[in-house]
Amino acid sequence: MDTAKILVIGNHPEIMQIILRLINNKPEWNGTGAFTCDEAIAMLTEQPFQMVLMGAGIREEENNRLCKFVSTNMPNIPVVQHYGGGSGLLFAEIYEALAPK
Repeated sequence: MDTAKILVIGNHPEIMQIILRLINNKPEWNGTGAFTCDEAIAMLTEQPFQMVLMGAGIREEENNRLCKFVSTNMPNIPVVQHYGGGSGLLFAEIYEALAPK
């Protein structure tokens, strides 16, 4: 089974640490964090990701800019807005986004 690379964007280091730990505890996922839109765009252009997970705390204009970048340049990569709700919701959002279409 291939490992799905997930780019997580958020600006709260403590929350990012928890989300990345949860993601990276799943052998089929590999999470990488970015704290800014510019950092996320740079990472997306340097390596392939199968999903982008947007966390709380990103300003609306940054969120919109990143979503537009992904939809224009990588339309097959799902962008999921995750604003909390526990690990069960996080896992469900990721499984749904990565499910074959």
